[in-house]
Amino acid sequence: QVQLVESGGGLVQAGGSLRLSCAASGRTFSRYSMGWFRQAPGKEREYVAHISQSGNTYYADSVKGRFTISRDNAKNTGYLQMNTLKPEDTAVYLCAAVTSPWERRPDRYDYWGQGTQVTVSS
Repeated sequence: QVQLVESGGGLVQAGGSLRLSCAASGRTFSRYSMGWFRQAPGKEREYVAHISQSGNTYYADSVKGRFTISRDNAKNTGYLQMNTLKPEDTAVYLCAAVTSPWERRPDRYDYWGQGTQVTVSS
């Protein structure tokens, strides 16, 4: 089992920045690929980015160039740096873990956090 806890969400004006954290406990964090997803009210869960066990990073086109995913295995923590935020980025952001390094589909992820709310005002 892997337990994931997100933090760092909040209210920010358009153009601002936030840094989300995902603290992991349980099994060895470094064995898992870590993904970030988001879900807005009435919408499906959407892939944002993921980082493989080896540190390769992947992004959705909607956030490429604005968001940066990273991980610190020594701290069992993953991060999502979000810059130049837009109102359409407003959602609950969730981190998740999976053993495969390639997954973008949320239904393929094994472990999930509870999420943290990000609200971007215009």
